[in-house]
Amino acid sequence: MENKAIYGAKIIDSALLIDDYLIISDLHLGYEGALNAQGFMIPRLQYKKILKRLKEILSRTDAKKIIVNGDLKHEFGKISKQEFKEIEDFITFLKEEFDEIILIKGNHDNFTRFIAENKGLHVYDNYSVENFLVLHGDKIPENQIKEDNIIIGHEHPSIGLRSGERVEKIKCFLKGNWNNKNMIVMPSFNFISEGSDILREKSISPFLKGISLDEFEVFGIENFEVLPFGQLNNILKVKNKLK
Repeated sequence: MENKAIYGAKIIDSALLIDDYLIISDLHLGYEGALNAQGFMIPRLQYKKILKRLKEILSRTDAKKIIVNGDLKHEFGKISKQEFKEIEDFITFLKEEFDEIILIKGNHDNFTRFIAENKGLHVYDNYSVENFLVLHGDKIPENQIKEDNIIIGHEHPSIGLRSGERVEKIKCFLKGNWNNKNMIVMPSFNFISEGSDILREKSISPFLKGISLDEFEVFGIENFEVLPFGQLNNILKVKNKLK
């Protein structure tokens, strides 16, 4: 199955398409530099991979606008030279490809606003499009949410499939309900980490803490293929039977 719509939002690899808005989340530009500083010799190839994948997504859509749903950069309390250059280059690329660019603040984006404003862009706390509220997901808005549908990132969901002793992670979308609102949880749009395994790791978003994800549906993605795994509770039942 190549494409799948969730509440009217079409899955295209790690992105969502609503009308002519393309939504991506959690790029974490500069992640390699942070890992290098910790002693992990990771080559700095992610930026090129992000551009290549985004160009391929664009070739399959008529998107004219883009929403980057938080965590454009990786470092928390500073901005590295790698991040600064890649963010500037990335915004330049977006301006060449899209008529409108919406940047949403994530919890890693303390310095993103300064680069964005220098490029003539504004960084939003959230953005509404076609009855969807798009926000990063690291905090719940104080004001009442009027839209029927919510899209968050921040969680980096993946699902771990076991083969013998090895667990292979696949990025995934989650579809469920939060406070009587339709909710979509997006995977990360980076190529260093597949994300947090929803079968084995606790949720980090305040939207998902304290609620059961059992009835959330899981849609794995693998090279533009959408893999509907069904509800999480059914996946857990199968997992427990195989123990």
